[in-house]
Amino acid sequence: MTDKKTVEQWGTFEIALRGTTEGNPFTDSVIEGIFVNEREEKKVPGFYDGENIYRVRFMPSFQGEYDFCITGNCVEKITGSFTAVKPSAENHGPVHVSDQVHFSYADGTYYYPVGTTCYAWAHQTQELQTQTLESLKNSCFNKLRFCVFPKHYRYNYQEPPLYPYEGEPNDFGEINWYNYKAMNSPKDTKWDFSRFNPEYFRHFEKCIEKLMKLGIEADIILMHNYDRWGFSVMPAWADELYYRYVTARFSAYRNVWWSQANEFDLVPDKTVEDWERLGKLLMKEDPYGHLRSIHNCRVYYDNSQCWVTHCSLQRIDIYKTVEETEVQRQTWGKPVVVDEMCYEGDICMDWGNIPAWELVRRCWEITLRGGYTGHSEVFENETGTFWWSQGGLLRGISEPRLRFLRQILEETPAHGLRFLPWKDSAVEGGGVCGVADNAEINPSYRIYYFGWYCPRRKSFQFPEDETWQAQIIDTWNMTIMQAGKYTGKFWLELPARQYMAVRLVRVGHEKEKVF
Repeated sequence: MTDKKTVEQWGTFEIALRGTTEGNPFTDSVIEGIFVNEREEKKVPGFYDGENIYRVRFMPSFQGEYDFCITGNCVEKITGSFTAVKPSAENHGPVHVSDQVHFSYADGTYYYPVGTTCYAWAHQTQELQTQTLESLKNSCFNKLRFCVFPKHYRYNYQEPPLYPYEGEPNDFGEINWYNYKAMNSPKDTKWDFSRFNPEYFRHFEKCIEKLMKLGIEADIILMHNYDRWGFSVMPAWADELYYRYVTARFSAYRNVWWSQANEFDLVPDKTVEDWERLGKLLMKEDPYGHLRSIHNCRVYYDNSQCWVTHCSLQRIDIYKTVEETEVQRQTWGKPVVVDEMCYEGDICMDWGNIPAWELVRRCWEITLRGGYTGHSEVFENETGTFWWSQGGLLRGISEPRLRFLRQILEETPAHGLRFLPWKDSAVEGGGVCGVADNAEINPSYRIYYFGWYCPRRKSFQFPEDETWQAQIIDTWNMTIMQAGKYTGKFWLELPARQYMAVRLVRVGHEKEKVF
């Protein structure tokens, strides 16, 4: 039982009880809690945490007094109460979809994701994990994609320090790229998929908590194909048991997002029907409705499905990466996050060797087309560790530029941006135009981005009775230069460099902290 009598709104209230462990406590035991205050009533599942301990976790959505009742076939019934108090300044609650294609925290604060990927950082040494967290602390990233299960792939062959199930890995001899996917069937494994290793999941949730303290959303990848242990080919009953266990353990943390899979279309033995079944189970088992997505490789998932809250995309064309962002937003009617557009780096794989300026260009284009962006980096180095997989140090030069992009995005005087077609953009000769995403026919906030192109000047055409404040933004050198006020048709002189942008705000419609 907890001694805690108060918890922040959107904090985690936990009750631990000793109980019986006859049979298999992971499959035979049932424990749940009912939490009630004047504004909500929630039933939440509990879970077995080893050593005869059962836990029930709850995230209060409101302030005030809560009564609770814990019951189950493995514990004695208990009742009690606690108070949910005002959240601290950095606690804005969980992120949800708002205005259909954008995100907000539960307290209404706009959330603009600028994410990164460290697939296997939670399975590294404690020293490397600490270094990763320090790098994140000093970065612009407010979302992190990472895997529950360990990962086998080029540059990442080591065994994890812990395993998620009771049992042991098969001995494959020398581990390398060529015996990748040596595990072909769950019958070949030495794991008992009905018995979890609580220590493994305790460690993983500590990683979630540490990210939460840094203000970073934990985009948790539940399944993936890069697996020599057999976790990607578990039988259906084991998949469902796993989903129920992780939702019971992790859902009460406010920074949790669920990603059903990294590259769902590469996961063996999983059909679209399997993903639908598991997605609906995820939606049912999570009492708080955390964000849910599924990430693709070669083909897009049908993101119109009811259990999908937002699109998590990887580019599927070697050349077209960002150009269809607005089409994806219109097609699915949901937020679009391009989590993988190729990574900054220098390795032999083409998904990991684009230069920083190209990554930043793609991020700007995605943003002005109404989407949100993801980052990672893969640089050969003396330590043999890569941010994209193990974490550690950020070695690239895109991060400060993405910090600058996030600043620009957070200065938007509406909830995010949307794409404005060239014919409506009021600029001569193209460029990508993003405007404040509101209902105005003539948006009063516009950003024109010229990407690779190097114009010496650009002309703009507005009604004579409108005055516009202009700024010239160097997205690579991260500078903003005031360029004066204009009416009607006017020309702006530009430095004839790549990666320039122009921001125009109609006078009388300024956001005070920007202009």
